[in-house]
Amino acid sequence: MAGAVYPLDPETLVASSEAAKEAAKPFAAAYQGAKPYNHGAFENFLPPEILERVREELKSLPEAEESFDRAQEKLKFSYLPERLPPYTRALFHALNSRAFILFLEELTGITGLIPDPYYMGGGIHVVRNGGHLDIHADFNHHGKMNLERRLNVLIYLNKDWKEEWGGSFEIWDNEMQNKIRSFVPLFNRMVCFSTASDTWHGNPEPVNSPNGEPRMSIALYYYTATWGPHRKGHTTLFRPRPGTHDKADRSVASMQFWQDILPPALFRRIVWKIWG
Repeated sequence: MAGAVYPLDPETLVASSEAAKEAAKPFAAAYQGAKPYNHGAFENFLPPEILERVREELKSLPEAEESFDRAQEKLKFSYLPERLPPYTRALFHALNSRAFILFLEELTGITGLIPDPYYMGGGIHVVRNGGHLDIHADFNHHGKMNLERRLNVLIYLNKDWKEEWGGSFEIWDNEMQNKIRSFVPLFNRMVCFSTASDTWHGNPEPVNSPNGEPRMSIALYYYTATWGPHRKGHTTLFRPRPGTHDKADRSVASMQFWQDILPPALFRRIVWKIWG
């Protein structure tokens, strides 16, 4: 565990709650002061042998629960933890544990964080050559638990990845005019960021690994019980980068338009008929 940011035992996948909180303290001020929204990137986040074992297990994957192949998210696949091999599945449970929640609360200053036992949208994410995920703001409401989405954690699994191979994670300003930071998806790099309806991010540059290796990451999302009846839920909102050929998401824009003008009960009835 020497040198790793988060003190997780590679065999038991257990961390001390006190050690977890202490591990976050040196990074809290920088994270909470980051602009345009709170974020941080952490090298050598876990003991590397943990992710080595995960990589070995993920050489064989089940059929993806979700796959995307449209203009805004192309050749992107998502795998739920419950169908993954045992060590990888146990790692997801460790990253939903009390100790890791305390680490995140100390880091971000957000109290009352709640992990997602359903892993809605989370899991192992794979983007194949030619694939990308355009700049977007994430869905903001967990309907099943009626919670507000607050935080994303991404841990990259890609060995010896080069910037020119695409797939870098980008952070854009709230006005969606300028790229502020970019992070190559390097092995054992963790990126954490707070989420809202204008926290624009993504990996819009297509993956082009010369050996055909896909871009792979662990993705987890965290929530708080701060949702109220005055709040307006939305799905993922895509925004084209200025001066690019990125495509606007017309279907979501149309849905938002009807949500704005129709009574809520009627809107829900129409959405159910169209999208099931």
